[in-house]
Amino acid sequence: MKKYPLKFEPIFQYRIWGGTKLKTDYDKEFQGDNIGESWEISAVPGNETKVSNGDYKGKTLNDLIADFGTELLGERIDQQYEGKFPLLIKFIDAKKPLSIQVHPSDDLARQLHGSFGKNEMWYIMPSFDDASIIVGFNTDVDEADYQKLIQEKRLPEVLNEIPVKEGDVFYIPTGRVHAIGSGVVLAEIQQSSDVTYRIYDYDRKDARTGQKRELHTELALKAIDFNRPDQYHTDYLKKPNQPNSLVQSSYFKTNFWSLNGRIDRSLDILDSFVIYMCVKGSATCHYQDKTYALSLGQCLLLPHGVKDITWEAKAADLIEIYL
Repeated sequence: MKKYPLKFEPIFQYRIWGGTKLKTDYDKEFQGDNIGESWEISAVPGNETKVSNGDYKGKTLNDLIADFGTELLGERIDQQYEGKFPLLIKFIDAKKPLSIQVHPSDDLARQLHGSFGKNEMWYIMPSFDDASIIVGFNTDVDEADYQKLIQEKRLPEVLNEIPVKEGDVFYIPTGRVHAIGSGVVLAEIQQSSDVTYRIYDYDRKDARTGQKRELHTELALKAIDFNRPDQYHTDYLKKPNQPNSLVQSSYFKTNFWSLNGRIDRSLDILDSFVIYMCVKGSATCHYQDKTYALSLGQCLLLPHGVKDITWEAKAADLIEIYL
């Protein structure tokens, strides 16, 4: 495999809650309104992103894995995930609130859908001043309480609403009830899965179909984890020009980089392919005498074996993702 930083053509997803900020604020090129998600790096069947630069331009991510599985992913990851790409990388624009929902675990998703589960992480981009998200419950709730609240249509009373601002980070493990509120824009790192169980959708109708969206009440009950953690927010440092640990899970690991100037980065120690998401400003990646521009709202995928790179930026924030 010829290894170099790979860019991909995003896939834009219509959502009834979507808006136009991905176009107006992040220079995404799409037609129409209500675009809620930009899938930046995806191997989900039917939604496979294509390389947009270099020798492999036009090939899908799954094409590359079929041709160069171990070279692209690394032997450890290729074996662990049986030749499947384990992550899905997105930007989300919620003009209106998303449904109250929950994601299944690996075991439940594999049993019912032949899919990975859906652990995910949110990095909040510039959003409305009064924007908020829902993560977990605001009081102790057990299965019997939950079923009663669903029957009485009172579930919103016990949902934990959290105001958010740019730079806030949240880890959303499988089983945790959650929703993105109106006015929130975020970067999302998740397992490669498109399985979501809707619990409550505000009784709204999809303008395209004239119908209410399907709810998955019984499936959600199988997935929900009723335990309440001490904290939902992920604290982290922002020391310049060095990796600041964000979410470190068994599904993905992330670091925050605040770049100012020129910094060398050795990737050999990570033993993984590496993804960079630009969440503020712009930067340039130098690799083997070539340069690769990374602008706000863009991503780069560096295959396993790309060992040493140099970043250059006046002021840029990046999320570094690996396994």
